[in-house]
Amino acid sequence: MSSHREAPSISQDPAADNADTYAFVSPDDPSTVTIITNYVPLEGPPGGPNFFEFGDDVLYSIYIDNDGDALPDITYQFQFNTKIRNEDTFLYNTGPIEKIDSLNWNKRQFYSVHVIHSHHKDNHERDGGGDLLGDNLACPPCNVGPRSTPNYDALAASAVHHIARDVTVFAGQRNDGFFVDLGAIFDLGDIRELQEHHVIPSAAGHSVDPLKTLNIHTIAIKVPISHLTRDHTMPSDPMSPGAVLGIWGGASRRKVQVRSENGKPSKGSGPWVQVSRLGNPLFNEVIVPVGDKDRWNAVDPSDDKGFEKYVNQPELAKLLPVLYPGVFPNLAAYSKDRADLHAILLTGIPSGVVPGFQNFTGPKPADMLRLNVAIPPTTSNPNALGLVGGDAAGFPNGRRVFDDIVSIELKAIAGATIPLVDPSFTPDGAVGLVSSYLEPGVDRFQSDFPYLGTPHDGYDTPSS
Repeated sequence: MSSHREAPSISQDPAADNADTYAFVSPDDPSTVTIITNYVPLEGPPGGPNFFEFGDDVLYSIYIDNDGDALPDITYQFQFNTKIRNEDTFLYNTGPIEKIDSLNWNKRQFYSVHVIHSHHKDNHERDGGGDLLGDNLACPPCNVGPRSTPNYDALAASAVHHIARDVTVFAGQRNDGFFVDLGAIFDLGDIRELQEHHVIPSAAGHSVDPLKTLNIHTIAIKVPISHLTRDHTMPSDPMSPGAVLGIWGGASRRKVQVRSENGKPSKGSGPWVQVSRLGNPLFNEVIVPVGDKDRWNAVDPSDDKGFEKYVNQPELAKLLPVLYPGVFPNLAAYSKDRADLHAILLTGIPSGVVPGFQNFTGPKPADMLRLNVAIPPTTSNPNALGLVGGDAAGFPNGRRVFDDIVSIELKAIAGATIPLVDPSFTPDGAVGLVSSYLEPGVDRFQSDFPYLGTPHDGYDTPSS
């Protein structure tokens, strides 16, 4: 998956597990950028009586680099606070939650938003400080069911907050918009469209979408583009270096955790220590080997040079010809370092590779989403394969919520993007069959902020 349970340590800490990061020019307001970070992956909707929530002891951060040094120039930080009305009931709610301030809602979450503008980036702090943009902002409840949370869409809409400096935020439960054929892909790399050619074959089939019935917790922020660019303007030239932003999310915990003997929550002390991060989808999931995954989560993009070797010679590119004998002969014979993946994932694509496009941040290797804000959103018939499908507003130009990340990156790793840097290479014919995208249903996405659709309730969860 993009980054759901992708590393040994963070798989045991879902409240801090940055499962997905998205960044795109807002289709309903192209003067803004929307950034979304998701946490608490694989939420089963019938999750009571203690429904899913953010961690009060986690510092959630969204980082923006606007000068290409892989260090944050702007950081938005979110901290949560849970409040219980009545400790003498086991219930999440004692009646219908019809409004966000309903007295029937027993266990509520609120949060603050700070922004930090980094001036001494060689020692940037995760201090939970900065300028306060909003405080005591209410999350919506989880979608419990038709009796407990009637008219859930209205409840969620009331949790969209317009705060200082023309910033809009939302934090709460959403339907997980990420698509991956989870059962198949981790069953020895099964691609159902090609599984008749697998080393352990079965009849060809179509991918399924188990995540469509699951929820996730979303932090979404919409910010004017001019607040994020290095010169505080809204760029109009896609070829300008100043039009490109590097974006990633992260979660931190206090260095020391002290557990109580009386059942009270543990307390943290000391500095914040990063335990999860995410820029490009599937980077830690598929590129980084298990022995380095926890270290990758702990360091910053500016330290990613040590992971270059995994991008240059990705394990999955070597596995595909083994798992599908005779299907990827050209890929099997290709031994050069993968300059195409290095550009896509670590530096951005320089000008001259894709006509009229670039999202290059400089030679320093760093795993960040790279968004060219001078490229307008595609509002009519966007292509879920993004740049690979001819739609420059999609991944790897940032990442939209409906971009078919698994298909795009499988195609790239299988050799679809090698000709961009090495015209002598011909992709294997099977690369064209690597496409698992299912058309999104109305429950998966919505056309306005926060873009991810209504979470499923636990009363009548649809089957996959």
